[in-house]
Amino acid sequence: MKVNVLLKKYFSISLCVGIIFLSSFFASIIQTSFGSVDIELKELKTSDGQTLIYDLYKPKLASSSIKVPFVVVVPGFQRSKEALSNIAIELSRRGFAIALIDPYAQGMSSSSTSRLAATTQGYGMFALVDYVYEGNFTFVDINKIGSTGHSMGGNAAIRGADYFGKEAIRSKTKSKLDSVYVSGYVLTLRDNILKDSKSNMGISYALYDEGSFRNELKGWDAANMEIAPESLRAVNNALPKENQIDRVELGKYYGIKEENNLRVIFNEKLLHPFQPYNKEATANQINYFEKVFGFPNKLNAYNQIWQFKELFTLINMVVSLLMLIPLTKVLLQLNFFKEIIKPIPAALPRQSNKSRLIFWIIFFLSALIACLTFIPMVDIAKVLFADAANRELTWFFPQRMNNSVMLWAAFNGTIGIIIFLLSFHLFGKHHGVKTNSWGLQISKTELLKTFLLGIAVFILYYFVLFLNYYIFHIDYRFWFMGVRVFQPEMLLVLLMYFPLFFIFFFSNSLRVNGSMRFKDQSEWQSRLIAGFANSLGLIMIIVIQYVTYASTGTVFWTTNWLSVNLLFGIVPMMFILPYFNRIFFQLTGRVYLGPIVTCLIFIMILSTNTVIYLPIK
Repeated sequence: MKVNVLLKKYFSISLCVGIIFLSSFFASIIQTSFGSVDIELKELKTSDGQTLIYDLYKPKLASSSIKVPFVVVVPGFQRSKEALSNIAIELSRRGFAIALIDPYAQGMSSSSTSRLAATTQGYGMFALVDYVYEGNFTFVDINKIGSTGHSMGGNAAIRGADYFGKEAIRSKTKSKLDSVYVSGYVLTLRDNILKDSKSNMGISYALYDEGSFRNELKGWDAANMEIAPESLRAVNNALPKENQIDRVELGKYYGIKEENNLRVIFNEKLLHPFQPYNKEATANQINYFEKVFGFPNKLNAYNQIWQFKELFTLINMVVSLLMLIPLTKVLLQLNFFKEIIKPIPAALPRQSNKSRLIFWIIFFLSALIACLTFIPMVDIAKVLFADAANRELTWFFPQRMNNSVMLWAAFNGTIGIIIFLLSFHLFGKHHGVKTNSWGLQISKTELLKTFLLGIAVFILYYFVLFLNYYIFHIDYRFWFMGVRVFQPEMLLVLLMYFPLFFIFFFSNSLRVNGSMRFKDQSEWQSRLIAGFANSLGLIMIIVIQYVTYASTGTVFWTTNWLSVNLLFGIVPMMFILPYFNRIFFQLTGRVYLGPIVTCLIFIMILSTNTVIYLPIK
């Protein structure tokens, strides 16, 4: 009897954990190429006491007698190593040894002591190439060492070709970095960089790259690699003067591989952030490395399995968030937390025509304010948090990109509360709205227990993640959006950012439950409206950015275009936030638990997926 009760009590949690573990098991099978590749988390102490964290993908066929090519994969700005696992999977299943790194100041690697980490250190890649070339991996063919990366990682690859090329010229030897593949970055394809390169080079650039306004040509020509000066220089640098070209033939190999001046250019019809997650772009990269190194395992370039890993980790992400609900329900059944549970306050009176008009005016006004204030907050953050903005090591709000989101959240949360109170005093209280419908009444003891419950949910949520990662080496993610493990120092960062972010999360809970719950309104409709209310302003920024781009070939916001790109990961979180705030409100009858849980978890998600300049080694 007791067993049945326990099973019923913990069934939903067990089901969620079971799905996560099962999905992670399948993801790990894909990641290890059905057991043919061993994956190990490794650490390398580099210059000035810095630490580089990376995943080593080692094919089981590799040994001291069967040496294989080695490629360092460098993710882009705001990306951890897991974001480019697709490249690691596809190259390792073809017999390459792969080091998939957390770049300096991202993921679990330490922050760089250099403000020019890409230029002088390749975000840690240079040190790893040196380490491998010295023979520390006996299964690696040191004559076949390469590097690849997207965006910032592509810049690191270019800089690596230059750095090791200069070294080879000085020592009159072959470059340690035989071949590089550059994805999503062409700004450093300059004569002064290319002239010293002694590496074969593949270049892939999205035809619809939003960052192309920084290139030498403008408008739609800027990203056209057939005529772009950057791609022409890269090719002509490898050719005798009499054979130089004025138009690149895409996909054609120029130069001579054995002389380390092979060049090929690709120009996929994609946006910048989606380029790494495209079958054609991945196939082009696979074909390049087969050309320069040859594959121990021969597979067609379009024979790709990484998409299935993305599917399973997406299941992880969705189910893990759903798990928050039964997890909270179980904890609320403990005697210590039972007093938190209160009756759900009555919904607001049915909307009249006048109240409906006021509601939608406030809806669109709030969205407009959210839209208009985001970019200014980006600029203000550069002034208020100058160290982080300038890539200086600091304990004072060290997250360069997250600082602007925090300011935006705090400002819009405050404005949201002000509008909420004004609408009540000017209209609501005269038309049947009662303050006891807001779910604000709570004692100090109940509030303390609510905070403790929120912390407990956070701890258990991440306990499952850490356990899952330990067993399967898999986290929760989809493309560049991920819930990942973190180092202990991140808890201090979480405490630092929590207060200002909490203003927004609490404001959202108050508005979702205090002004968006009407009598006789269906729950799905109420939650959908709340989701759009919370995200529409940011969606408008994306729409403005890309409608302008589609019309002119240049994005609307250029200086802060990376901050706009950041919204692709933030908007989904903003949309689902009201759903959780409503659910937690229904569980407790109060507006406090939702913002505590969601603020802790969502801010940790943001914090572990951004650059961070902490002075730790």
